[in-house]
Amino acid sequence: MIEEIHWLTYIMIILASYRFTHLIVFDKITEFIRKPFLKDKTYQDDDGHLKHKEIPTSKFGYLLNCYWCAGVWSAIFMALGYLYIPQIALPIIFIFSIAGAQAILETFVGVGVKLVDFLKSSSN
Repeated sequence: MIEEIHWLTYIMIILASYRFTHLIVFDKITEFIRKPFLKDKTYQDDDGHLKHKEIPTSKFGYLLNCYWCAGVWSAIFMALGYLYIPQIALPIIFIFSIAGAQAILETFVGVGVKLVDFLKSSSN
């Protein structure tokens, strides 16, 4: 079954997993899911400044806060969804893969725009 996956479908699953992972770990819209599993810790850095950091209160909180951990579970979720319930998973994978590709493109465009702005300001 796995050897029958078309390369384009495989790329779509990768992009969908990437975007779903980012949604879970970083996006503001899912903060309400992460919040109960995190606590705010205040500490002093080497320069004497007070810093705030959210740390996980459980293994599940760590999973929701760790990009690499959530990425593994996201990949499992997307792959098993595609393999066992493709009629439901494919539209979700399709949408998340478009969003994932767009996010990657936006990152490169954003870096390019910042570089152009930097080069313009340094030449003056």
